[in-house]
Amino acid sequence: MPKNLKENEEWLLSFYRTSEISGALFFGRLCKSLRPGPVQHDMSKHFADEAQHAWLWTDCISKLGGNALKLADAYQDQYLSVAGMPANVMEILALTHVFEKRVIRQYALHSRVPDLNPEISATLGKIMDDEHWHLSWVHDALLRMQPEYGKEYIEQTVKRFWEADQEVYKRTMSEHEERVRDLGMLAPETKNQD
Repeated sequence: MPKNLKENEEWLLSFYRTSEISGALFFGRLCKSLRPGPVQHDMSKHFADEAQHAWLWTDCISKLGGNALKLADAYQDQYLSVAGMPANVMEILALTHVFEKRVIRQYALHSRVPDLNPEISATLGKIMDDEHWHLSWVHDALLRMQPEYGKEYIEQTVKRFWEADQEVYKRTMSEHEERVRDLGMLAPETKNQD
């Protein structure tokens, strides 16, 4: 099969794949440790979706004649060095809320690349449906946690992780600027956290 991927596309799709694998493994381990209930229920679907997304990226790369690259780090691996280890499930969900917004923005940005390969476009479309649900269930879970943690504390926690996300994004984009610029994906960041 002829290769229908630029080197930078192959790298970026592999970067997405690595991130989805990391998410699946993280949520799978966490879900295994949670007591049965609404969070464990929704997190089970979330980690299954992440694993499916890793497969979708693997399959997309393959269909385009490429090979998924072995990359050392996922985007979310940098959060701990910037924001610290989440202390409880609420903090994990606050971090997840911020991260899912980042994923949606990144995938939406990628979907607007001029002359985007239809296979990549279709894969982004399939994954985006799930990503919107991820954001929704996490948002609802955080609302249900307000009586226990307080609305203000949850908002402060989300803000802390949003600030960490801004730092990680700047680092990642500076490291990978040439690749994303080549694909026409550099865009200014928004200034709000919603």
